[in-house]
Amino acid sequence: MAQDYKVVWAKCLEIIKDNLGKDNEQVYKTWFEPIVPLQLENNVLTIQVPSQFFYEWLEEHYIDLLKKTIRLQLGTTGMLMYSILMDTSIESTPITTSIPSTGAQATHNRAKDVPHLISDGNHEISNPFIIPGIQKLKINSQLNGNYTLENFVEGDCNRLARSAGFAVAENPGRTSFNPLLLHGGVGLGKTHLAHAIGIKTKEKHPEKTVLYVSSEQFLQQYSDAGKNGTTNDFLHFYEMIDMLIVDDIQFWANKAAGTQEAFFHIFNHLHQNHCQIIITSDKAPSELSGLQPRLLSRLKWGLAADLTAPDVETRMAILRQKLDNDGIEMPDDVIEYIAYNINTNVRELEGALVSLIAQSSLNKRQITLDLAKQMIDKFVKSTTREITIEYIQKVVCDYFKLPVESIQSPTRKREIVQARQLSMYFAKKMTKSSLAIIGLQCGNKDHATVLHACKTVANLNDTDKQFHYWVEELEKRFKE
Repeated sequence: MAQDYKVVWAKCLEIIKDNLGKDNEQVYKTWFEPIVPLQLENNVLTIQVPSQFFYEWLEEHYIDLLKKTIRLQLGTTGMLMYSILMDTSIESTPITTSIPSTGAQATHNRAKDVPHLISDGNHEISNPFIIPGIQKLKINSQLNGNYTLENFVEGDCNRLARSAGFAVAENPGRTSFNPLLLHGGVGLGKTHLAHAIGIKTKEKHPEKTVLYVSSEQFLQQYSDAGKNGTTNDFLHFYEMIDMLIVDDIQFWANKAAGTQEAFFHIFNHLHQNHCQIIITSDKAPSELSGLQPRLLSRLKWGLAADLTAPDVETRMAILRQKLDNDGIEMPDDVIEYIAYNINTNVRELEGALVSLIAQSSLNKRQITLDLAKQMIDKFVKSTTREITIEYIQKVVCDYFKLPVESIQSPTRKREIVQARQLSMYFAKKMTKSSLAIIGLQCGNKDHATVLHACKTVANLNDTDKQFHYWVEELEKRFKE
């Protein structure tokens, strides 16, 4: 007597649910409830699954359970055939493929030239769900063409991250930098570098599918897919990306458990298939909280590259490049003044430059050091001015009309030794830097030398009128 395919599948589901147990009820609902039995012929049970990704996931994670279940219901000659439905709303052409590893078969119903769309909240990303290898996925990469490696100024603050990014662009998914996690504070260039890696990859490997997406955009897409019942299509879309760039992943902390789960599966698939993953965050992996432990462990697989605040030389290089790109000339002393006074991040540095140019243009005034001082002083007062060792060295050397480089030199000339000692004294007094760090930045001296310099300045300040005057004048300059 022929068995009813619906009854057979219902019995299979009972076995599967019992094997998974109560702790995996959500797994059962996600991966087995959506399956629809279609027919049972010649001891071959055909089931319909929503997407190619769904089929691959079952084959990868539950094939042993499925084999055991089918054999219990249909005997040792029983077989399972998948019908992978890409789009049921239009006419489709079946394609049957043999699956040698399991003895199963998969029938793909491929949509004819009709793209499926995933909304990102602002516009739609074209997402044609096709069988990998038959047609290459074509999407808008969402990369900003202004963010390139060529206009990303390299310095000690970002050299490792930039070098790793260039290596990734040369050979995406095939280096040890997968994933590449770029982390650092606000306005230090993480997003710029992430876009730049994507753009360079497209230049070197035009056949690669590259996608940049913000963490909020990804979260919204996943939420919309859940509401529309297209979660599997959403997952399948992301599984087809060659280089996935996710910006500001820290926004998933302490929320979006479903989003984290989805990204975990996408991450695994991409990594196993040597596709490149790039992630940005405002914190290092060890400092990220609120992310699932297994997702956090994945972020530690590759390279975590830190981007820190740029030093004064890098800040000046950034300003000069910005001016060159805009075709604007500016006196060197103005560039130096901006670089020494705006030392928090690149975003504020460029903001100060734009404000100065706007002041000059709107008021029809030439850009001079006096104008820069007026504008920058107002700009800095609206933020928190941080006194740094390099800023102290600049003020001291300007006061004594010495080049800043002289402090770093080994010379024992009296005027330079005094400037060096005063720099060490004010650095200890006005910064949180250790004696070792102060010594390193003031001529590569040890902490004992710094301590001796501070005692010398304190003694001379009490006993030498000229030296006392210098200390007072310098303190005024630091307060300006």
